[in-house]
Amino acid sequence: MTNPADIKRALKETRQRLNHTSDTPGLDTQVLLAHVLQKSRAWVLTHPEFELTLEQSRELEEGVERLVSGEPLPYLLGHWEFFGLDFTVTHDVLIPRPETELLVETALKWLERNPARRRAADVGAGSGCIAVSLAVHAPALHIVATDISGAALQVARRNAIKHQADARISFVQCDLLPQNDQRFDLICANLPYIPTETLKKLSVYQSEPSLALEGGPQGLTLIRRLLQSAVDRLAGGGMLLLEIEASQRESAAAEARANLPSASIELLSDLAGRDRLLKIER
Repeated sequence: MTNPADIKRALKETRQRLNHTSDTPGLDTQVLLAHVLQKSRAWVLTHPEFELTLEQSRELEEGVERLVSGEPLPYLLGHWEFFGLDFTVTHDVLIPRPETELLVETALKWLERNPARRRAADVGAGSGCIAVSLAVHAPALHIVATDISGAALQVARRNAIKHQADARISFVQCDLLPQNDQRFDLICANLPYIPTETLKKLSVYQSEPSLALEGGPQGLTLIRRLLQSAVDRLAGGGMLLLEIEASQRESAAAEARANLPSASIELLSDLAGRDRLLKIER
């Protein structure tokens, strides 16, 4: 679409072009057009007669070309929603997924039941979506957010400032947990868990940072190391939450039992019914 058009035509033509590159072409079209027009998606849908300017048409065309080439929509927009909050995202971080909200929900419920437990760690923080969501909804919580990527931590810090949670989140660039003796009441982690060979066959391999996705030969390399660290770093009575891939349910649980034999171990399912979260209570 090179010439200016009204919203009705723009929606139709853009959706047709995205049909073969997106599982949700209609929704993606509406979100992209709302971004171009700097309006809400509801406004776009209720103003089909509104005519785009030449500059807006060109911006829409550029956006469509980027999506067709394989760039994820959140990177194009520069932000994405998670747990009701808007997070800045760049190519340095994994795009927040709705299935990870199960981890946040579980952590918040546990914190409500354990009001004295207020030392937490978010390992592999990425965009900071877990740490910031917890800080916003549990104001007394202090969180150490770690990542091996300095660029990712910069994004996480920006999101903490954006949501006025930076005073209660310490950002540490390190491999898993900081090298000290600090013990945590709550450890949360959405670590890379896709097996190396499996990842290479996925479209996400070309579009999101491999550092945030690749979990080694069986996808358990970092999960196994964190569980080993938890022996000394998870406080008595504390909880460890690990997001996993459904096929790892038995192997991940076995690793947890080997390292924390006296802990209570439970697998929780996401909204799609897939085992998604390994819950370990010491």
